[in-house]
Amino acid sequence: MPKFQNTESKNIELTAENVNVYYGSTLAVKGVNLDIHSHEITAFIGPSGCGKSTMLRCFNRLNDLIPDAKVEGNITFRGQNLYEKKVDPVQVRRHIGMVFQKPNPFAKSIYDNIAFAARVNGFRGKDMDDLVENALRQAALWDEVKDKLKSNGLSLSGGQQQRLCIARAIAIQPEVILMDEPCSALDPISTLSIEQLLLNLKDKYTIIIVTHNMQQASRVSDRTAFFNARATEKGKQGYLVEYSDTKTLFQSPVEEATQQYVTGAFG
Repeated sequence: MPKFQNTESKNIELTAENVNVYYGSTLAVKGVNLDIHSHEITAFIGPSGCGKSTMLRCFNRLNDLIPDAKVEGNITFRGQNLYEKKVDPVQVRRHIGMVFQKPNPFAKSIYDNIAFAARVNGFRGKDMDDLVENALRQAALWDEVKDKLKSNGLSLSGGQQQRLCIARAIAIQPEVILMDEPCSALDPISTLSIEQLLLNLKDKYTIIIVTHNMQQASRVSDRTAFFNARATEKGKQGYLVEYSDTKTLFQSPVEEATQQYVTGAFG
């Protein structure tokens, strides 16, 4: 298994080249090309069914778990093709973590949510207490839970649960964190706390976030990719319309479809 040493530009973490994603014989996402830059937040925006989440899952091979899913093209992480036969997808997910749309803490204590994730991913050190505290501190949750670490993670509020899930992802010490609509189930105050957390985390991690919330994308992301979908005989086919730094995409987009989407004319 490769160690994913960066043989590419130090500024590029992940690259997608001519990526097609099939579900069975249906081409769901077509011809995606983009670079993900290190220690930045990249947002994927676009209407429902345009392939944002499908493309996100390509980066840590979660589509492998979907029957009949197939990925064509090249996806490289630090110069290593993630889809080569010698690459273990479990190890890919160790380097490229995931936070899902709805908070999904384990039915365990707050402490064990972090410790269990670390142990499953090979942590054998004696300083588990330090690891748990560090992960919770990075997720801006430590001060709120330090006196109730034995309490069930499910007892926390929705926003706290999502930060616990982020801490759990951090505990395995990834280089990249993927987030699929991490705020869609949260209230506005919790959403703002997650957004501030993302801004704090990008110094240590590369982050890709899928969001329907264009204001959120404009607030937190350095770069934004706009996806759209075209109708085919077999359903919607997603594709990348435009990708640039966030300010340019929102204020001076090249494509008319991007302009219409970011101004609310459709979507």
